[in-house]
Amino acid sequence: MRSNLFVPNKMAYAKGKARPNVECILCGVVAGDNQVDRLEVYQSELFTVSLNLYPYSPGHLLVFPNRHIVDIRELTQAEVSQVHTLQCQCMGVLDQVYQPRGYNIGYNVGDASGASIEHLHLHIVPRYPRELGFMDIIGGARIIIEDPNVTQQKLRQAFETP
Repeated sequence: MRSNLFVPNKMAYAKGKARPNVECILCGVVAGDNQVDRLEVYQSELFTVSLNLYPYSPGHLLVFPNRHIVDIRELTQAEVSQVHTLQCQCMGVLDQVYQPRGYNIGYNVGDASGASIEHLHLHIVPRYPRELGFMDIIGGARIIIEDPNVTQQKLRQAFETP
């Protein structure tokens, strides 16, 4: 069993080398900036739901406020209420589309936490039985079995279905 979680293709991104030249990537997503990879699946007046460009599992979502903030304590009462509602909605959509057996849900606040984007965002990571596969053990690599564009299409459709 490995003791470290590592996403090799994220290293250049984390060091700023593969990042687009925008002030804030998530603000770029909200604004529809074509310089950033836009994998959004749902947007409300206050929040955007997007796939993670570097997912830990199929369906790994980010929920972030449309306005730029960096700390959870900056959320308004309306945003607090809506982010909880969206978190539950995301879990329902993921249950419907992927049938995960559990979730990791949380924020990374501050650079010491591992946050690589200075815009508050909630991770919703679906977890599946026996995720550790052959390539994980032999090659030390994590295989994501679904193209993010396919995931995006599936989840957009699920968010649109009442």
